[in-house]
Amino acid sequence: MALHEVMEDIPDGFVHSGSAPQDTVLNLRLALVQSDTAGLEKALMDVSTPSSALYGQHLSKEEVEKFVAPSPESVAAINAWFAENDIEAKTISPAGDWLSFSIPVNKANELLDADFSVFTHEETGKTSIRTLAYSIPADLKGHVDLVHPTVTFPNPFARLPAMVTPPKAKKAVNLTSDAVPASCSSTITPACLQALYGIPTTPAQVSSNKLAVSGFIEQFANQADLRTFLINFRPDIPAATTFTLQTLDGGRNPQSASQAGVEANLDIQYTVGVATEVPNVFISVGEQFQDGALEGFLDIINFLLGESSPPQVLTTSYGQNENTISRALANNLCNAYAQLGARGVSILFASGDGGVAGSQSSRCTTFLPTFPSGCPFMTSVGATTGIPETSASFSSGGFSNFFAQPSYQASAVSTFLNALGNTNSGKFNRTGRAFPDVAAQGDNVEIVVGGEFGLVAGTSCSSPIFASVVSLLNDELAAQGKSPLGFLNPFLYSTGAAALNDITTGSNPGCNTNGFPARAGWDPVTGLGTPDFAKLRTAVGL
Repeated sequence: MALHEVMEDIPDGFVHSGSAPQDTVLNLRLALVQSDTAGLEKALMDVSTPSSALYGQHLSKEEVEKFVAPSPESVAAINAWFAENDIEAKTISPAGDWLSFSIPVNKANELLDADFSVFTHEETGKTSIRTLAYSIPADLKGHVDLVHPTVTFPNPFARLPAMVTPPKAKKAVNLTSDAVPASCSSTITPACLQALYGIPTTPAQVSSNKLAVSGFIEQFANQADLRTFLINFRPDIPAATTFTLQTLDGGRNPQSASQAGVEANLDIQYTVGVATEVPNVFISVGEQFQDGALEGFLDIINFLLGESSPPQVLTTSYGQNENTISRALANNLCNAYAQLGARGVSILFASGDGGVAGSQSSRCTTFLPTFPSGCPFMTSVGATTGIPETSASFSSGGFSNFFAQPSYQASAVSTFLNALGNTNSGKFNRTGRAFPDVAAQGDNVEIVVGGEFGLVAGTSCSSPIFASVVSLLNDELAAQGKSPLGFLNPFLYSTGAAALNDITTGSNPGCNTNGFPARAGWDPVTGLGTPDFAKLRTAVGL
């Protein structure tokens, strides 16, 4: 047997609570090695880089699956291993690179030379069965990518934005000039974003251009609240404007006021309410995960990869610290984002709300990058606050410890590091993928939940706002018969950079430091900056 994955220490906040009951059945998944990840990455960059001859020529479902499908040799080797051990597996991804199987703890320990144990998360009391290491037969090296969930621990801090009640509810301000209403310095509404970023109010035209919002951890998007929101903040569009629903893993979207979710409502209100008349899809991922500890992250991507025409933009306001996930699993998920990107989907995630301390301000001596923001094949969105805009101090940003810095951002990041000098030296990986890529308002954002008005803060506000801008650009491109923007970063760091408002003040403290400073050009607080719609239209060739 060859050692395959190992977690050096029990992750922060968990304690070992003894051996797992031998007869407990584990639902495991196995990822096979994909046949050509380098080819996929090259194809992604070719169709996503404005200077490339292939720019905008996105791949079909079948073309992407060719890069990802495991080799016949790998499939045969895994099938033989399973048959030898009387294990029945079923395929759970469109390209056949993920299998699922269920076996009891005693058999899993034997099969994987593992020690599955019970681990308790002290703060929440939640228990999980995991192993700190596992092995595979030596002849399966090069065929098995990983087995999950084994060494990746659950994320008990799937934290949601806190909601505070606003000052007296104000009616939307009718804008007659380019001036940003004074009220926007204390309360952000769609009218503020339209004024600040030049976002148009004209309805989108192309019905095939879709914007998807992902919903996890039993967060439900409420139709009545959306209606109240639109009546108050977008009186110029029909109050009945709504979203369609897709569900997986037993997902649902019940409509009682008490079940309205702060996060889900925020995401839907700031996509439907900003991307005027763009068809909006709420994807509710239930609690019956096929992917173990990842709270449905992988399932939603496999779900969308299985569609012949997935939505052109996907925004997600959830994430976790990179150190809670195994490197192999992080890589596999990151490649899944590359697959969707190659098909022309823009994937945006909130960068996190703990400054340089990642997704929560825990005790840390080195900075904690977040996942999936460290993945180079998605767009990470940080947060700003105030008018004029400055960095939101909670905006997570930094450098991945798993993923190397992609070439598209090398010049922008080296400029920042040269200016930074030796500040915080040794606390972060200077050669890692740097994030966030861009930013948008993320503080004092007004929403409606359970019929009540309230203010929320977090990069979870910023991601749907930036995603709405991308969707509106895609609508205009589609109307001219052009391709959607797809994977955004090579564009953003080249022709797109000058179309963003550079944020040069503020910082993102954490881990008992001042964090990183915002400065001219790219920085790990607000990325390249916030959207300027008119300039972005020109930059994308409209």
